[in-house]
Amino acid sequence: MSNQFETIREVHISQMIVESFARDFVDSLELDVAIVGAGPAGVTAARLLAQQGANVAIFERHLHVGGGMWGGGMLFPRIVIEQDASSLLETVGVRLHPWREGYLVADSVETVTKCTAAALDAGARIWIGMFAEDIMVYHDRRVAGVVLNWDATVQAGLHVDPLAVEAKVVIDATGHDAHICRTLVTKIPGARLRSPDGGVPGERSMWAARGEADLAASTIEVFPGLIVAGMAASNVAATPRMGAIFGGMFLSGQRAAELALEIIRASQ
Repeated sequence: MSNQFETIREVHISQMIVESFARDFVDSLELDVAIVGAGPAGVTAARLLAQQGANVAIFERHLHVGGGMWGGGMLFPRIVIEQDASSLLETVGVRLHPWREGYLVADSVETVTKCTAAALDAGARIWIGMFAEDIMVYHDRRVAGVVLNWDATVQAGLHVDPLAVEAKVVIDATGHDAHICRTLVTKIPGARLRSPDGGVPGERSMWAARGEADLAASTIEVFPGLIVAGMAASNVAATPRMGAIFGGMFLSGQRAAELALEIIRASQ
């Protein structure tokens, strides 16, 4: 048996981790697109953007990706997908099982893991445990990046100054919280989003068909430099929640990626 395990020193492990992290994180300080939230919409947008050559990173406050997808419906690890969204999952190898006409069922754990792996394989970076506590806004007119801290630091109530990441476009994929959009309207006097009341009115009670139908149209640039996607878009647009049907989430991520590329190309 090799004696390799006998030669490693603890300090070498520390060095490899710190040096590798620093190298990759520096490459994430000036981004084409910063995505906040690693749920289905955020991960899909990241994969599609990376495939187009964009420098894109996701910042996820939790130590896991996938948002609310893991638990399927009421902890039954299955999700429903519309036929219109099936290609986004089949492309990354998710097995879809026809159930009713136009609808398919997928294993929620398989969906999360394969979608995430595909985003990483495409070149997107995913940083876990990082909380986007604020945004960068220049002259109160354009979102220019995100302000990060460790979520553990925030949860502990410690006063530690954050670090900033520049981005040509920010995508709020924070789910039901719509945290980035809420932060914007709270901190920028007079700022108004492209929403029914200029703020974040919140999602409506469940109506799956309407919520899914409205989601792609609700995935828009709500403020210069800021796109909203997934359940965050539902909360900004005041559309119904959907439950454990996720096709709209993936299509919203696709639409967010398309919009981000349009914005980047228009600025060049």
